[in-house]
Amino acid sequence: MSNTVIVGAQWGDEGKGKIIDILSKDADYVVRYQGGNNAGHTVVVAGEEIILHLIPSGILHKNKICVIGNGVVIDPQALLDEIEYLRCRGIKVKNNLRISRNAHIIFPYHKILDKLREEKFRKTKIGTTGRGIGPCYTDKFARCGIRIADILNKKVFKEKLQCNMREKNEVFRRVYKHKTFSFRATYDQYLKFAKKIEPFVCDCAYLLNDALKAKKDILFEGAQGTHLDIDHGTYPFVTSSNATAGGACVGSGLGPAKIDKVIGVIKAYTTRVGEGPFPTEFSAQLLKQIRNRGKEFGATTGRPRRCGWFDAVIGRHAVIVNGIETIAVTKLDVLDMMPKIKICVGYKYKGKVFRHFPADIEILWKAKPIYEEWPGWMEDITRTKYFSKLPKNARKYLERLAQLLETRIEIISVGSERNQTIFI
Repeated sequence: MSNTVIVGAQWGDEGKGKIIDILSKDADYVVRYQGGNNAGHTVVVAGEEIILHLIPSGILHKNKICVIGNGVVIDPQALLDEIEYLRCRGIKVKNNLRISRNAHIIFPYHKILDKLREEKFRKTKIGTTGRGIGPCYTDKFARCGIRIADILNKKVFKEKLQCNMREKNEVFRRVYKHKTFSFRATYDQYLKFAKKIEPFVCDCAYLLNDALKAKKDILFEGAQGTHLDIDHGTYPFVTSSNATAGGACVGSGLGPAKIDKVIGVIKAYTTRVGEGPFPTEFSAQLLKQIRNRGKEFGATTGRPRRCGWFDAVIGRHAVIVNGIETIAVTKLDVLDMMPKIKICVGYKYKGKVFRHFPADIEILWKAKPIYEEWPGWMEDITRTKYFSKLPKNARKYLERLAQLLETRIEIISVGSERNQTIFI
């Protein structure tokens, strides 16, 4: 299988969970390298929907070592809840999960800060999940964050938490007029978390490099999507981590020369959750139709997703910044009953045509999409097993997507189940 990175090529929610689940069967290690429990990967196994927020989707396969890398920010309670969620479904975690000692930890004050900031700056809100992800990454880059290794050392943890809580409580009092947090209650609670998490803790970089020496195959599981990346996305309407393929190296401790392949995952149309520009967004009537047919509601928050036509401008941008070699197209079946399907091939703004993704947020807000219109196929494809058996118009649509993105389609998903997948 080689060492492969799976990355979202849109605004997240592309169906990476299913693709990762399928490819995990041929991997020895599955690594989550960024984000936190603001992400949600949904996998359907034997008719049961399983939603994971922190633990890699590879945990659903036996004998796979699943790693939460140093680039991930961890809410210990959410992690322990997820372990219990899996245990109740007969899925073993104890011997198959590893957690980097360098991963940063989310505290209660991070979650409250997340919500208070969103309320304070309502006019420029970004649509955060309120899980404390952004404030935790802020502490990480301010070099005052607390890592897994820290809570395993009582003395170090006490000193760091006291320092953090003095600063945070001052902010709560003076800026937000909000109640403060108790040091003792937080300290005691997180020591309990530390005891439960400690058996899973390892040095992620050494673990993965030793795996390579042993000729093991590693699958890197990206969260969110390219256009939510802190550097390459629709800034400031982005997440707080590098959701692009380069984040796999930074967030795991594996050098870039060790990555063999990058697979981009795209929906056959486009969705995004939260605020931010969305040039191809549907009108209300079409939005309702596609949202209901595609079950477009967030796996983490339950928020209804915004939906629109396929945007080849952002797709091509994702191919470039990730070094995507092949793509997996998901939810093609959602378009089954559409008589006409549009593809955005460029933007028009103040008389100028943009074929490349613009960094100027005003252009993204105000640009008009330039569309090609393609005939739909108007038949059920959910039982199709081979590309050649897809309706002619479905094949033409996919071929046009590949042409516009200048890459090759490797996988096509025509339903939520594992067996509703076409390999080319």
